[in-house]
Amino acid sequence: MLSVHLSVLHVVRIAMLSWVYRCLLLGLCLLTLWAGIPDMAAARDLSKQTPQDQSIQLGTADSQLMFVPKDLTFRNGSLYRLHLSNPSQLKHYFTAKDFADAIWTRKLEVAGVEIKGQIREIELKPGASVEWQFIPLKSGVYSLVCTIPGHAEAGMLGQITISD
Repeated sequence: MLSVHLSVLHVVRIAMLSWVYRCLLLGLCLLTLWAGIPDMAAARDLSKQTPQDQSIQLGTADSQLMFVPKDLTFRNGSLYRLHLSNPSQLKHYFTAKDFADAIWTRKLEVAGVEIKGQIREIELKPGASVEWQFIPLKSGVYSLVCTIPGHAEAGMLGQITISD
């Protein structure tokens, strides 16, 4: 009888220790989550990042029909501020529809005005400039073209790469 009683006590003790360990583990997990949630939430809010700056010129001061640089590279999940400028005497278009479908636009800013939403094409008149803030979402290689007749044929083409 004493041996059965000791076995029951042993089982009860193991059950209590198991319950205590589970409570401690649960408490530790909850404390970790509670303390870490604000930091994790801020890290996941991609729009609160400091933008990485890049620039591109549409045409040149001596009216060459080209993008400078003609190739742009971005990384998924990073916030960018792309400075577009047109130093030439001709208007130009920054057209990259598939690229526009692969990003989330935070804003396009020009002359104190912010434009939000999907951007498909940007026209820059001579001497104009604009800032475009966006976050790439889909990896790929996308075509960049000036759609003004004759400009692409003269070499105003580029490539945009989004990598992981």
